[in-house]
Amino acid sequence: MSVAIREPDTPEELRAAFDLRFAVFCDEQGVPVELELDEHDADALHLVAVEDDAVISTCRLLRVGDTVKFGRLVVAQSARRRGIAAAMLDEAERRAREWRAHRLVLSAQTYAMPLYESAGYVAFGDTYDDAGIEHISMERRLA
Repeated sequence: MSVAIREPDTPEELRAAFDLRFAVFCDEQGVPVELELDEHDADALHLVAVEDDAVISTCRLLRVGDTVKFGRLVVAQSARRRGIAAAMLDEAERRAREWRAHRLVLSAQTYAMPLYESAGYVAFGDTYDDAGIEHISMERRLA
């Protein structure tokens, strides 16, 4: 089976990406539904990982000056532990470099710090609560 990481091809794929975010963040992790979609989704570049015509992962990228904000990374429960999150991070970095960004920043759930650290991200600041889940800011310098 081959996994393609790309922008959504159709409105249905984008809807599937949002549905996956709700399934992971709201249903699994208990994030309030009203906090999941926000005003940044309209301006973001959304990426999906597609396998056998199914969206199995998604994330979004926001350009803010010379910084790219990486966020909303989820992987379907059935597709976890296969390196898909790492592949999404690689594609995000590739896109950020195309945009000539100087750094990528993200808000990591603290349990996921090892994933981001293995991709070259470094934590900064104190931990904080976001929707009842402990987070920490992380960055990866590109230039």
